[in-house]
Amino acid sequence: MKLLAYNVRMDESMYFQKFAEKYEVELHTVPYSPSPENAGNTEGCDAVSVVTSSITKEILKQWKDSGIRCVSTRTAGFDHIDIDAAKALEIPVSTVNYTPASVAEYTVMLILMALRKVKTLITRGLVQDFSLTNVRGRELRTCTVGIIGAGRIGEAVIQRLRGFGCKILVHTLQPKEALASFVSYVSFDELLKESDVISLHVPAAADTKYLIGEAEVEKMKKGAVLINAARGTLIDTQSLIAGLESGKIGAVALDVIENERKIFYKDLKYKVLSNRELAVLQSMPNVIITPHTAFYTEEAVSDMVEYSILSCKYELEGKENPWRVY
Repeated sequence: MKLLAYNVRMDESMYFQKFAEKYEVELHTVPYSPSPENAGNTEGCDAVSVVTSSITKEILKQWKDSGIRCVSTRTAGFDHIDIDAAKALEIPVSTVNYTPASVAEYTVMLILMALRKVKTLITRGLVQDFSLTNVRGRELRTCTVGIIGAGRIGEAVIQRLRGFGCKILVHTLQPKEALASFVSYVSFDELLKESDVISLHVPAAADTKYLIGEAEVEKMKKGAVLINAARGTLIDTQSLIAGLESGKIGAVALDVIENERKIFYKDLKYKVLSNRELAVLQSMPNVIITPHTAFYTEEAVSDMVEYSILSCKYELEGKENPWRVY
């Protein structure tokens, strides 16, 4: 198998070399994103590995014509790939999974940082303001935490929250019996109304876009804390800003935002941001924003590279591919 991997970062290189040797793959890596202008570089390759770059019908058509037989994205989500076009061209697409501990631990960290007003403490400390004004926080054990989505990551968050002694409410399409003894499964509306902290753990899809919008913000407890380390499209940013400005939402911690693709993972200092909503959110003392890094651990990066290579290998060898989405 000959594999071309796009957007390969320095921290991924060692893992690509390691697993290419382990699985006897002829590997070619490039640091740039796929585009209609460079899609022809796949000539002679059997498979491609990508990350969050937009994979359009035009790119897929060029890959198909050059002999590409499968596409793997080194991400859990696949909303950046034109799946309908891939189906029409009969190009299998697969994702990866990785240790859920990475995002789960990060989510708990964001919850604690929001509850303890860490952004204000850090920004004050940088200018040697060590006063206690307006930085009194809350203890997690006194809170009701609502988890929306109990897949691998949602469940991992729930397991970690148990040790804090907080009440846990869960809304999910597939309740798990293993969690039933220490969580309460509730309706979406009940979770919004009863939770002090709400954390999102569902994929981006047509039916989850703006899962949290104006109506949902209105149903929340006054002062509720909202956490999103899943996908930016789950929250209507305009409604979020309105909720923060009115005081309905007490604090927010976001590892993902709408329209993040042109901003995150780039050094934009000294440049004008092309996202006004992000600029507004960054100006608020009760909003924490990190650049889609919840997944980013040594263990997760290793998993993502290995499973991307394996999924392509399985496809080309006609074996069952557990990561295939089409």
